[in-house]
Amino acid sequence: GQALKNPPQIFRVNWFRKDKDGGFAWPGFGENMRVLNWIVDRVNGKEDAAESPFGYMPSYQDINWNGLDDFAAETFNEIMDIDREAGKREVEELKGYFEIFEDRLPEEMEVQRQAFAERLDAAPEVWRISG
Repeated sequence: GQALKNPPQIFRVNWFRKDKDGGFAWPGFGENMRVLNWIVDRVNGKEDAAESPFGYMPSYQDINWNGLDDFAAETFNEIMDIDREAGKREVEELKGYFEIFEDRLPEEMEVQRQAFAERLDAAPEVWRISG
């Protein structure tokens, strides 16, 4: 990886996050293109992003909502919330997953996992995107 002149950017999306009522928070597969469009624009330097414990993520105004007028900013912000304790559990789950690979896992992966844990430790109980 370090030898790459232009390493690829990595994006993480959870299309299956549940809302407080147990339903899927994201409106559906046909709407995924909205996020994918933001990713392409982000890679090409056309979009801003908010820094979060998970990395960089879009704000409501960064997504093209044309044709999906009933998806409110408040709903978007709620699904973008990061619960510190849930994040810490995920970091611990990753540790167990990484152990499966033993010495075959690049050291940088564990470095990133630890950095993720540190960002979560410094985060508020619930990190919320502004805007």
